Amino acid sequence: MVGSVNSLNEDLRMNGAVEPLPEDFDATALIMDPVPSPVVDNGSVNEEVQINKEKEKRLIVLGRNIHTMCLEVTEPDADDEVTGDREAYMAGVLARYKRALTERTKHHLGYPYNLDFDYGALSQLQHFSINNLGDPFIESNYGVHSRQFEVGVLDWFARLWELEKNEYWGYITNCGTEGNLHGILVGREVFPDGILYASRESHYSVFKAARMYRMECVKVDTLWSGEIDCDDFKAKLLQNQDKPAIINVNIGTTVKGAVDDLDLVIKKLEEAGFSQDRFYIHCDGALFGLMMPFVKRAPKVTFKKPIGSVSVSGHKFVGCPMPCGVQITRLNYVNALSRDVEYLASRDATIMGSRNGHAPIFLWYTLNRKGYRGFQKEVQKCLRNAHYFKDRLVEAGIGAMLNELSSTVVFERPHDEEFVRRWQLACKGNIAHVVVMPNITIEKLNDFLNELLEKRATWFQDGKDQPYCISSDVGEKNCLCALHK
Repeated sequence: MVGSVNSLNEDLRMNGAVEPLPEDFDATALIMDPVPSPVVDNGSVNEEVQINKEKEKRLIVLGRNIHTMCLEVTEPDADDEVTGDREAYMAGVLARYKRALTERTKHHLGYPYNLDFDYGALSQLQHFSINNLGDPFIESNYGVHSRQFEVGVLDWFARLWELEKNEYWGYITNCGTEGNLHGILVGREVFPDGILYASRESHYSVFKAARMYRMECVKVDTLWSGEIDCDDFKAKLLQNQDKPAIINVNIGTTVKGAVDDLDLVIKKLEEAGFSQDRFYIHCDGALFGLMMPFVKRAPKVTFKKPIGSVSVSGHKFVGCPMPCGVQITRLNYVNALSRDVEYLASRDATIMGSRNGHAPIFLWYTLNRKGYRGFQKEVQKCLRNAHYFKDRLVEAGIGAMLNELSSTVVFERPHDEEFVRRWQLACKGNIAHVVVMPNITIEKLNDFLNELLEKRATWFQDGKDQPYCISSDVGEKNCLCALHK
């Protein structure tokens, strides 16, 4: 997590294991980095990835250099006797690391992870190398697996998204990005010459998939809320009527938490002359894909509509100590991707080969403890706290926005990067956001806001600096800068 190494570095420095950062090290320095291949927009390079053709480089702002803080791995002496000194040293390092994690968890607001969980009952399984390599529904020759838990979790999500057991296929991924990579790959296999359409505010993994699979990718404009602009979507569909469409629909965008209108996307496809056998829709529901089913009046994400796949992250709203996710698609679609592997005595249809067999058990454990009713209560709590926080920001004169179906509160970016790192805020341009998760209490939000107001009093006291204008990001009505109050 951003900034988490700071406290750890200070703790570990007491042991002499880490050299301090050089005094002249600039954590926000501009670092020259080679440019990846640009995403193409209808055959032309997008404006935001235009680069200097002579230097072929661009400036990228990076965070702290971890290499200067890393814990060195030292080899035991050849004649080292088992005295317990080395074990004691390592135990001390881990104890200080635990304290650092505890402190950083207290100041965690900007990333969509639910840190409110207790999996002590599962510690008894850490001694086993649990690997779910291959197809979840076909047992391989490797017997130390957790497929029985994995399929149980998949059945739960298939019910949530209204797809029958004999009509779906899926697996527990290593993260939300893998779910997007798989969903888009299935779409590409179904329509090898298809064009990928995604809004400009889609997760970066969607455009990574386009580069990896060498797909033609069209970026669609967004509304100020972050939702896909369906009029622009239709216009770009009409420019490419000769090729099938593969569409990424966001069930909660990364920065603003905007939910694309799935029904309107389908309507625009039909208006542009795309029948259901000429398009594939992947729904990226990393965070809100599990929250939206429990929001009153929210539109449904369901396989009763002509979608091809849905993915969510398991370490976000569910809450897991390791990154993981769930990917569900239609069984008839995945057949275009799968291959039998004799070495595994199973079938290969996943992105990864070896897969974390512990993650399905953690997910299964939480789903059994909370169930649909438990998640519904947590969703209502998150939305209630998010509205409270947004209202408090506005009352304090801070520009802020909260989409109707979201718990992501967007507001003016703080002027102090150390404050950003302390609270582990995710920022983009002039805006930052707080993602209100089940572990984010009213007390924590108040602590953050009080500290923010104290800092703002010093940032703007001499009149040289002014609050950022965020009207271009969230609309004039949500901006409270000097021009838009």
